[in-house]
Amino acid sequence: MMSPQLIQNVLESAPDAIVICDDTGTIVFVNREVGALFGYRGEELIGRQIERLLPERFRGRHLIHRNRYTDSPRARPMGAGLELYALRQDGTEFPVEISLSPVRDGDRLLVAAAVRDATDRRRIEAELVTARETAERANLAKSRFLATASHDLRQPLQTLALLNGALRRLPKDPSLLDALLQQEQAIGAMSRLVNALLDISKLEAGVIKPEVTDFTVATIFEQMRREFACIALDKGLELRVEPCADRVCSDPSLVEQILRNLTSNAIKYTRQGMVLLRCLHETASVRIEVLDTGIGIPADQIPFIYDEFYQIGAQPNAHREGYGLGLAIVSRLVRLLGISLEVRSEPGTGSSFSLRLPASGTQSTAEPSGAAAANTVERPAACRGCVLLVDDDAGVRSAMLTLLAAEGYEVVAAASRAEALQIAAGSATPDVLVVDYHLGDGETGMQIIEALRGRYGSQLGSILLSGDTSMAVKGLQADARLRVASKPIRAAQLLTLIAEFVSSR
Repeated sequence: MMSPQLIQNVLESAPDAIVICDDTGTIVFVNREVGALFGYRGEELIGRQIERLLPERFRGRHLIHRNRYTDSPRARPMGAGLELYALRQDGTEFPVEISLSPVRDGDRLLVAAAVRDATDRRRIEAELVTARETAERANLAKSRFLATASHDLRQPLQTLALLNGALRRLPKDPSLLDALLQQEQAIGAMSRLVNALLDISKLEAGVIKPEVTDFTVATIFEQMRREFACIALDKGLELRVEPCADRVCSDPSLVEQILRNLTSNAIKYTRQGMVLLRCLHETASVRIEVLDTGIGIPADQIPFIYDEFYQIGAQPNAHREGYGLGLAIVSRLVRLLGISLEVRSEPGTGSSFSLRLPASGTQSTAEPSGAAAANTVERPAACRGCVLLVDDDAGVRSAMLTLLAAEGYEVVAAASRAEALQIAAGSATPDVLVVDYHLGDGETGMQIIEALRGRYGSQLGSILLSGDTSMAVKGLQADARLRVASKPIRAAQLLTLIAEFVSSR
């Protein structure tokens, strides 16, 4: 059995202030830490009421709680969920944490209170709350900046791209055409850099959230075929897209962005031969492959290809085709989707990038339609028709009018939903609607499309142009008569989309 002296020594050496009182609240023992914490000498507290150590405003309530505790004594923290304060001898208050334990001394009930100064903990908690709120405000500000930058940085680029496309269709002087071609290449380089930097920023900021659903691989393959067939043809390459009837479960927009970057890279680094897109069905997954007959990647460089601004074989200060951000974006998207990407490559032979996606629970057995199954595509010829244009930016609207008029289209332009509906009330059905996503007074392009389809019919072919890559825009591509294109769009790409709708009427 422990001696009273040993018990005394244990209590005196405890790291917390220990106050023991009887069932009337009279203090019968304090250890030396009480003096350090409260500023009293031990003998000054013995025989005093425990409420002496509390601020005046808490004493009445404490008396009630103390009586309740003695009716049902058990070891527990005091005032769980409440902010507790104690009072020093000099009248200053400080936050505390208190643990209560009942102690039997024969027939007498004593209550031991272990008191700890919570000032540092409360300060740290307050700093963490402030830091979290600051981070949340910073993330919100970053999100607002990215949304604004996505629109405002792309608008002047869009105007330049459209004006360049219009001017290239007007002059006959070969030297002027050459200058305009160089201008188009510079605008394209600026656009790609802006898009890549904004994509990287959004991924780093956590703005992009996956929206997982079931979709057919053939849909994305067809988009890749339409987008890159002419680009490959210009370089003397064959873009081969094999039929794929598989369904997968992921975010179709983000998967499309991954394949767009991989396909673009494959064409960029292939001097002759072909680029192939195909899918291989596995037990619980679908492997999508992008293969090329390009320059290949040395084994010692493969670990670095996902680094920002890294390009295979690029020399410092030399001319660079692109900026080395495509695979950096791919890497982040792959991590965001929780999927795997494998690369196999041999210098001088080519490369293969394999994206493994979870298979959908339901698989389609139908072969893709002829357009999706085709290996190559010829350039569509522009077909004249009527275009209804809605854009609140006067510069973009003027450039678009110049381009489409030069191409032989009849164009009617509006700056708002009200103007578009006023035009619709007195005009024949246009062949295609081209509309910006963000318009003045909080209007959106989808509201314009819905309103005009209500007037002209649900089959009105519509092209929605947007510099916004948020979730609101990502989910708008399910409509068969709707094309969503990112700004800045190249003049040739816009004309191709318009021609598709015009020729299908």
